Order: sequence, then structure tokens, then C-alpha cells
Amino acid sequence: MGIGSRYQTVLEDVASQARFCGRAPEDVCLVAVSKTVGLEGVASALEAGAKDFGENRPDQLVEKASAFPSARWHFIGNIQSRRIPDIVSAAFLIHSLYQESHALKIDEAARALGKVQDVLIEVNVSGEESKSGVSPHEALAFARLCAGLENVRVRGLMTMAPQGDAETARACFEGLRDLANAIRAALPAEKAAVFSELSMGMSEDWHEAISSGATIVRIGRAIFSDNFEDEDTAC
Repeated sequence: MGIGSRYQTVLEDVASQARFCGRAPEDVCLVAVSKTVGLEGVASALEAGAKDFGENRPDQLVEKASAFPSARWHFIGNIQSRRIPDIVSAAFLIHSLYQESHALKIDEAARALGKVQDVLIEVNVSGEESKSGVSPHEALAFARLCAGLENVRVRGLMTMAPQGDAETARACFEGLRDLANAIRAALPAEKAAVFSELSMGMSEDWHEAISSGATIVRIGRAIFSDNFEDEDTAC
């Protein structure tokens, strides 16, 4: 099965899971994480109907966005301060913002480009030391800070769950959903109106993420790897 066929299978599975959970399939965006493939792999996914792609390295983000400008490019990696202008030049949505200094530099870079940069705040819901992100109790203050920047638009939250246990992942995702609801209620109306995205769920745990309210799932290996075998998981 090639990349195009795997993308279509995953897209159909995501839609099926959304319906199973009482949600509309169009309410869940599938981001094809293309960090392990080159331009040919991206082209195969595009031909199969993919519109959203995720990259974690600025060089790859810029190269692929330049080659395929019709796609929407998501930056999902660790933000390096010196690469922020490159990231902002190519990113439709930045998923991994959690430092004030980076927020200020994104605002500056976006202003220079004449754009408003959409971002998600990364939250370390699980508390794992290996994970990046603000802590849940810091998230509201950081959201308010970012919402006050003229060229930054906070669209919601992102997290990664611990691997290996579906129920632990589900609890992590439900925690992010509840946190997002609390933050939305505390933001000014015009900021709350666009604070609607929950980026959570990857190849191993996107079923649990959708059942917990994910609006964006980031799936790479199930699309781009020949060896990945996904296991169905009900809500």
C-alpha cells in the first residue's frame, strides 16, 4: 500500500471515528506529518487529497512550503529563536508555542511580513519532564499574554500524551479539553471566538484524542511508513 492509499485509509478512519463519537468528520483536521519523507512523498499525499502537512524542522518546512504553496503547513517542532522568521514565513499554524520570548519574536516577525500568525499554546498536561510546554496552571496567563500581541492570534492548545496506555492518553486529552474550556471562558469575547482548536493525538492515540474533542490530529507513520500497523480503538 502506497502513501496515497494509506492517506485515504487514515482519512476514512478519522471520519469514521468522528461519526462514532457523535461528531462531524469535517470538525477534525488531519495533519499529515511529513517530516520523514521528501518532496516526492508529499506529492503523493497531495495527489490523494491531503491539504495539511506537519513539519518539525524549519529547513524542511521552508523547502516543502515553497515547493507546495497550495498546502497548509503546520510547524509542530521545537521552536528555535533564531529560526522564528523562517518559521513564520512558511507556517499556516505554529503548534508549539510555550515561551514568552518566542511569542514576542513571532509577533515581531509576523509584523515584518504583514501577517497575523496563528499559534497554539503547547501545554504539558502529563507533567513528564521529557515533554515541553507550559504547565496547566500557567496556561491562562500565557494565553492572555499572547492574546495581547497584535500580530499573534491564539487559536487553541496542543499537547502530547504519554505513550503506551490508551486510558492515560485519554485522561491527558480530556485534561487539555477541560483546560481549553476554562481558558476560553476567561478570554475577551473576540479572543474566545477564535480559541477553538485542540491539537492532540498522533498515530498511536488519535482515536482517544477524537473522542476527547480533538480538532486536529497529527498523523505521520500511519501515512508515510510501510511498517506501521494501527490498532482500532473505540470511544
